[in-house]
Amino acid sequence: MADKTRSQKLKRLVAVQRHLEQMAEFDLAETSRQRAEVNDQMDSVILALGSMDPVHHAFSQGYADRFNRLGIKDKQLTGMQQIHEMRVIQERAKGDRLEDGMREALESERREADDNAVYDLIDQKFGTPASSKLQKS
Repeated sequence: MADKTRSQKLKRLVAVQRHLEQMAEFDLAETSRQRAEVNDQMDSVILALGSMDPVHHAFSQGYADRFNRLGIKDKQLTGMQQIHEMRVIQERAKGDRLEDGMREALESERREADDNAVYDLIDQKFGTPASSKLQKS
């Protein structure tokens, strides 16, 4: 494990961060779905309250109470949705920063490998004073 490069470690962190981002997006989608359900239920209650059917008039107080409870639930879900939206943005930003760091580390590793290859070529072609002294001994 210790022989992994910095870019490989960052690549793994990027994968984990992207998974966290997907989880946050799922939470946001689920909250949005719940809000849509609540809004549909509120529409149904409004239709029942506005109905001219005498059966609905008998339950008007129950409908009004239900509408109030749904309104409270919608406000709670709206707050949760805003929190999830912020979390998605934060997780995405973290992932982007990690990905940028991974690219920089990869580029640095490539430059270092290229530099080392050039140094190896120079050493092979001209030999270094230290290596020539070792050969004479």
